[in-house]
Amino acid sequence: MKIFRNVIFILLFVLLIMQIYLMLKDDKSSSVSATPIVAVSSFSLYDITKHIAGDTLEIVNILPLGVDPHSFEPTPKLMAQIEKSNLIFYSGAGLEPWTHGFNFKNRAIDMSQHVILRELDADEHHEEHNQHEHGESTIDPHYWLDFVNMKKVTTLISNELVKLQPQYKNIYEKNTQAYFKMLDKLDRDYKKQLSSCRLKRVILNHNAIGYLANNYGFKVDSLSGLSPEAQPSAKDLTRLFKEIKEEGISTIFFENFVNDKAIKTVANDAKVKLEVFQALGNITAQELHKKLTYEKIMYINLEKLSKALMCH
Repeated sequence: MKIFRNVIFILLFVLLIMQIYLMLKDDKSSSVSATPIVAVSSFSLYDITKHIAGDTLEIVNILPLGVDPHSFEPTPKLMAQIEKSNLIFYSGAGLEPWTHGFNFKNRAIDMSQHVILRELDADEHHEEHNQHEHGESTIDPHYWLDFVNMKKVTTLISNELVKLQPQYKNIYEKNTQAYFKMLDKLDRDYKKQLSSCRLKRVILNHNAIGYLANNYGFKVDSLSGLSPEAQPSAKDLTRLFKEIKEEGISTIFFENFVNDKAIKTVANDAKVKLEVFQALGNITAQELHKKLTYEKIMYINLEKLSKALMCH
């Protein structure tokens, strides 16, 4: 009887040890296989990350759909999501005021430090100065509308994702090359379609397309310079109305998320067509529902620019 009890005790002890071992193994495997979280602050950064990583990680969009990045402030709940992310990519160059003084707990990268930023020319600087009461910006933060800059950002994101999940290196590198090819084709198509245009000037409410203008040979006039919050003066409205009439402009643009009241007034008074230009700082819920990508939106923009500039 004593021997039997000892055998039972030993069997129970072994079963207990095995159960503890299996629990520890499950905890370890679950922690190792936990999907990393990468937070991004703009649609362009999301598009790159999604195309490279696919479903190999969780992507958190810091900027809610339909919100202007210039004035966005994260909620406490969103701040908690940012803090638990393994990696954060944000645009920088003054585009996101909320990042000033924000204490990132994990690796956070200011993408504007890794691209070629456009400085305002003399005319733009004068316009910007006139429309700001408190200080002035001399840097255009919309660098993702330059395909060379997009390739630089893509390279950086790809390298960071490989460091985060080296087991997917081959997949990430293959997807990165595919994204490069897409950007190169966009560049070729923009050059071809905008190479022979009757007009050389685009008018819109907020100057978010300076990189495109510099790269493809047209000028930009805007109501509010780089600041979407700036209020145009009566002099600004008169100046644009005069340019529309003198140059025979038939289409002017406005952006989503930016107050369009003034530019609609100009379009109405000048009797010209008003079109949306998607500058890709963010997208709307409707655009997400349509599964629009950076590539698709940039081709939509190209078609609108080509018509507005009367290109052959």
